[in-house]
Amino acid sequence: MTEVSLSQVVKRYGQLEVVHAIDLEIRHSEFVVLVGPSGCGKSTTLRMIAGLEEISGGTIKIGDKVVNKLAPRDRNISMVFQNYALYPHMTVRDNLGFGLKIAKHPESEIQNRVEEAAEILGLGMLMDRLPAALSGGQRQRVAMGRAIVRNPDVFLFDEPLSNLDAKLRVQMRTEIKKLHKRVNNTIVYVTHDQVEAMTLADRIVIMRDGHIEQVGTPLEVFDHPVNTFVASFIGSPPMNQLEGKVVDGGKSGLQITLADNILIPVPKRSKNRVSVGQDITVGIRPDDLTPVGHGMKEDGETVSFDLTVSISEPLGTETILFSSIGAKEVQGKMLNPRPIELDERLTFNLAMDRVHLFDAASGQNVLGDANG
Repeated sequence: MTEVSLSQVVKRYGQLEVVHAIDLEIRHSEFVVLVGPSGCGKSTTLRMIAGLEEISGGTIKIGDKVVNKLAPRDRNISMVFQNYALYPHMTVRDNLGFGLKIAKHPESEIQNRVEEAAEILGLGMLMDRLPAALSGGQRQRVAMGRAIVRNPDVFLFDEPLSNLDAKLRVQMRTEIKKLHKRVNNTIVYVTHDQVEAMTLADRIVIMRDGHIEQVGTPLEVFDHPVNTFVASFIGSPPMNQLEGKVVDGGKSGLQITLADNILIPVPKRSKNRVSVGQDITVGIRPDDLTPVGHGMKEDGETVSFDLTVSISEPLGTETILFSSIGAKEVQGKMLNPRPIELDERLTFNLAMDRVHLFDAASGQNVLGDANG
């Protein structure tokens, strides 16, 4: 059983602290993705797990062993880098087996492990080629194979797909997911691409400025973001965030005023979490703001209002619609789309049971850590 445990882990460069006492528990055979914008500390955290960066404080354990002072080669991890790091003068076969050869493993064992990795990754027809004769996706598969042959406790991936084009990234996501099912080892994966994170992870760790903002399954962080940062970072297109204020609607109960005299009720699940006069950020996923007749059938409460469409982006089965509420641009989705005229006025339905409310001052979800 190989868990990875980070307890109060800190990283400083001189006086500058870039990772701030983070705690994280990664379970055996779990696929965990660290995601966040550039400079958030995700790659530094991965490199500390690998032993490529010394930690400035705290404890890192792999399995039941504290590895703070262990060299990378003694941690039984394998790392796949962004730039493949293949030896250009060696064939695929020799690249795969080189690490085992340096470690003086028996030739028969090296051959067996290399053939097994080649079978897992479909490299059989490429074994005698040099890296220069391979595509980007093939090179990345070789880099993954070189990690597999070591039979590590933990695989570490540092933005491995960022050098690939969009089509290859989708293909390689599938390859990595299949790899995890085959080898069933613990994987820690770093990316800045939230689509990668959502499609690959068992759990996502969202980081900002050296802090962990939220940890959860892809659906948990999408459906129940703890703050406006997570809400805006996870989801494509991103969540709309509108400024509002809670008012007393009399018999109608608590309501929220938005720009352009738009009034919406406080969602039922949030009524006991807000108060009259409170400044609120209203979070609306584009999927939940749809033109009448062009959305999913709604069983819950909806609110309707008219918006002028300034731009439309047809995507085949759906169209992204850009409008404005006050000075804030908002995006909605049209399912079963039709052509849209410039500045066409449409009536939109807003699904109230999926509206998110955040305290405007703190940015925190008014539901706290509850899942709604």
